[in-house]
Amino acid sequence: MAVPMRSPWLRWTTIAPVVAVVTLAITWGLVLGTVPVIIVAVVLAAAVLAAVHHAEVVAHRVGEPFGSLVLAVAVTVIEVALIVTLMVSGGPKTASLARDTVFAAVMITANGIFGLSLLLGTLRRKTAVFNAEGTGSALATVGTLATLSLVLPTFTTSRRGPEFSPAQLGFAAIASLILYGVFVVTQTVRHRDFFLPVGEDGAVLDDAGGHSGRPSGPETAFSLVLLLVALIAVVGLAKVESPAIEAAVAALGFPQSFVGVVIALLVLLPETIAAANAARRDRVQVSLNLALGSAMASIGLTIPAIALASIWLSGPLVLGLDPTQIVLLVITVVIGGFTIVPGRATRLQACVHLVLLAAFVFLAASP
Repeated sequence: MAVPMRSPWLRWTTIAPVVAVVTLAITWGLVLGTVPVIIVAVVLAAAVLAAVHHAEVVAHRVGEPFGSLVLAVAVTVIEVALIVTLMVSGGPKTASLARDTVFAAVMITANGIFGLSLLLGTLRRKTAVFNAEGTGSALATVGTLATLSLVLPTFTTSRRGPEFSPAQLGFAAIASLILYGVFVVTQTVRHRDFFLPVGEDGAVLDDAGGHSGRPSGPETAFSLVLLLVALIAVVGLAKVESPAIEAAVAALGFPQSFVGVVIALLVLLPETIAAANAARRDRVQVSLNLALGSAMASIGLTIPAIALASIWLSGPLVLGLDPTQIVLLVITVVIGGFTIVPGRATRLQACVHLVLLAAFVFLAASP
């Protein structure tokens, strides 16, 4: 006797994003007690897991590198919307919000997700194998974007402090959009094979990853909608949880800027889990696409959005990194280059990147 198939509307991966959005609508703008904060945290975790599931459905349908691009861009667009909204409503106290959020996202992705992917990729075999050409070009683009948008404002002289003049901000925004657009075309059209998983012999593997039963068009569209709903809920609920996070940060004696690091960690959870799942399936290239693609999208989309929003934003816009942050960024790019050049990495390189992430988090908590 055939077992009746369960309706897609009754699956937890469908219910969780809907419940998360309803929870967001109910709790937005409220001061929550201990029990509601715990409930929101549970709903947030469910929304993260649902987002990962639907991202993998979409990725399975469209193949690589489109799959990782969908998740990276979706998360970043929603994150940018949140940053702009907070800056518009927060006034001068949010002058460095864009810088802190973008830098945290770069360090978390380029060291945390990157290192975790390499570590998980070396569990099944001695080395994690990836395409050095594609990954190297991604890291070079991330380094250039970060330098143009976050390092140069510290050294320019048109404005006092780590700020761009309007003309400089406009140039950085246009350059960021051009670089990001060219990279996307390179990744998806001109040199797509540079971003596909490779085997031990360096041969490009089938981007379907050996999985059977590709999702149908309607099923993929359904998952894409639910992915966007889940990501909106994740970012929104992270903001709802921020007062509790702020209280915990203050109780620990950490600087207020550390709240941005915690929220960035929450917002990037879907990409982290998706990258970890890909690495466990021996598809390290997919994980690295997610890591560096997210870092690139975070800069390449945030800076133009902030430049546009600066037309009506009041107060200064602080983009320049401080010396400690610049040192961490330089080390990340240099060490990342040494890791990528051979096209394979060991657990040592993975641990180096994870230690760099730990250094960033520690110094953010204890500057």
